[in-house]
Amino acid sequence: MATVRDMIRKKGSEIVTIAPAATALDAMKLMEKHNLGALLVMAGGEVKGILSERDCVRKIELAGKLSKETPVMDIMTSKVINIEADQDLETCMQLMIDRNIRHLPVYAGAELAGLISVRDVLREVVEVQKAMIEQLHGYITGVGQ
Repeated sequence: MATVRDMIRKKGSEIVTIAPAATALDAMKLMEKHNLGALLVMAGGEVKGILSERDCVRKIELAGKLSKETPVMDIMTSKVINIEADQDLETCMQLMIDRNIRHLPVYAGAELAGLISVRDVLREVVEVQKAMIEQLHGYITGVGQ
């Protein structure tokens, strides 16, 4: 069974972060530069929140605020849901569905190990299903015996 750790190994553990006092405009530029949908908001080595493109649109543009004047801490989601690296793929998917979230910080014990997106999870699901189909095809046709 695939685990969250497997996804992090394939994707890589690079985490792009931003400080709470940075502006939303800075955050959006960083997301654009790295082609990301969310950033972890960190201070002093601790996760303080998460900021998504959705947060920027809904809490800045729709509220009539200016992104160059709005600090990240004013629009970030401060209650960050995370997952342990040893959790299986199904648990991860169910958590994302139940909580309606698209990004999850991954921890290996107390250490931040990475950040996964719903796209990462879907990619892993497809890979697992392809492998299963290939195994079943081999079993049925007798290939590999």
